[in-house]
Amino acid sequence: MTEPSGRRERKKAATRQKIADTALRLFLERGYDAVGIREVAAEADVAVTTLFSHFASKEALVFEQDADFEQRLTQAATGRAPHEPLIPALRREIQALVRHCTADSAAPIWNMIDGSPALREYEESMRLRHAESLAAAIAADPDLTQSTTACRTIARFAIDAYSLAREAADPQAAVDEIFRMIEAAWEVTRSSPRV
Repeated sequence: MTEPSGRRERKKAATRQKIADTALRLFLERGYDAVGIREVAAEADVAVTTLFSHFASKEALVFEQDADFEQRLTQAATGRAPHEPLIPALRREIQALVRHCTADSAAPIWNMIDGSPALREYEESMRLRHAESLAAAIAADPDLTQSTTACRTIARFAIDAYSLAREAADPQAAVDEIFRMIEAAWEVTRSSPRV
């Protein structure tokens, strides 16, 4: 995540992080469903309105790095070096995200997510939004000639690669295996006309 530059931005970022850290601690201690928004706000020593100015929902407190992950994914497509192929750039970013989310410290969080229908549903909607953002970034690249459908498909494959690899016994090997298939699918689209 980019470092906030001004004093006000740093203070807002610190408040946001304090709220997220407090929420996660409470959720892990007592269970996601057992903790209410008011309790999180009180424990973080902020007003409920302040909490909602930083997080749109209770679920968003768990996925507090959502916007950063989405930005990293689109940046992998748009910020790659000139003439660098798309798929290896996406693979590197997905590998980094998988490493982050499969660290030992992340296991209790994923257990909590897996145990909550509301969090699983939120995660699914977040993945779909990330895929749409990534597809738009790919489609906007003037050097790529794939159709909109191909861009959306590859973006979904990349996002699904993250989810599948996170759940695999060997996450990094899973990323490599999945991206070999994504690379093959992308190559097939090179001969397809753009729609």
